[in-house]
Amino acid sequence: MVSSDQRRRQLAREKFERQQQRREQARRKAKVRNSAIAAAVAVVLCAGGGVYAMGLTGDKKDDAAPTDAAPSPSPSETGSPEPAMAIDKKAKYSFSIRTNEGDITIAMDAAKTPRTVNSFKSLADKGYFDGTKCHRLTTENIFVLQCGDPKGDGTGGPGYTIPDENLDALGKAGADGNVTFPAGTVAMANTSQPDTGGSQFFLVYKDTKLPPAYTPFGTMDDKGLKAVQGVAKAGVEGGGADGPPKQAVTTEKATVTKV
Repeated sequence: MVSSDQRRRQLAREKFERQQQRREQARRKAKVRNSAIAAAVAVVLCAGGGVYAMGLTGDKKDDAAPTDAAPSPSPSETGSPEPAMAIDKKAKYSFSIRTNEGDITIAMDAAKTPRTVNSFKSLADKGYFDGTKCHRLTTENIFVLQCGDPKGDGTGGPGYTIPDENLDALGKAGADGNVTFPAGTVAMANTSQPDTGGSQFFLVYKDTKLPPAYTPFGTMDDKGLKAVQGVAKAGVEGGGADGPPKQAVTTEKATVTKV
C-alpha cells in the first residue's frame, strides 16, 4: 500500500518531469527565434556593404513553475567567454553578501568547485551582484531562496555558462532519484540541462530533496541561514508557495575573498 508521503513524492516527481519537458520546448523555441534574429541582422549588415561578426545572446525566461519545481534557470544561450582561471584552486574562499535583510557569508572550497568559485569571484569583483534582488522563494516541498539574477525576474545571467562540479558531494541518489540538500547549502541553478550554470544560485533554508544535478558550491554561516529563514517565514508575495519573496531581499554588496 502506497503511503501518503510516498504518493506526495511521486506527484512531486511527476510535476518536476512535466516542467523539464516544458523548459526544453521553450529552449528549442528560443534557439529557433535567435537563429532567425541572427539571420535578419546578417542580411541588414550585408546590405549595408559590410560584414561584421557579432555575438547574440538570448536569455530564456522560465515557464510558470509549479510549487515542486527545482531551482531554475540561468541563460540558455551564451555570448561571452567564461572568465580565465585566476584563483588559487587549492584555497578556500568566502562569498560575503550584504543584504537589506542581514549578512550572509558562504564558505566555498575551490578544490571542489574551482570553476564555480572562479566565476563568482570574477563577477563579484566587477560588482555584478550589487543591487540585485533574490527573485524567487519556494516554501513547499522545496525550500530555497533563489538569487543572482541581474534582471530580477529569472531571465538574467552573465552571458556564459560554467560546467557542473561536485555533483556527488551529497551522496548517491535514492530510489526516488533525489539526494538531500541540507539546510545551509548553496548551489547553482541551471536550465535543467547539464553544464548550464550562470550567475543564479539558490540558498537552501530547510532540508530539501532534489536530483543531484545542481552544483553544491558553498555553505551558509548560521547568521546567514537565520536571515534566509526569516525571509521564508514571511512567505511569498501574493500568498502563494512559489514566487517573489514577500519580504524583498536586495544584495547591497557582494565580495569574494580568499581565507
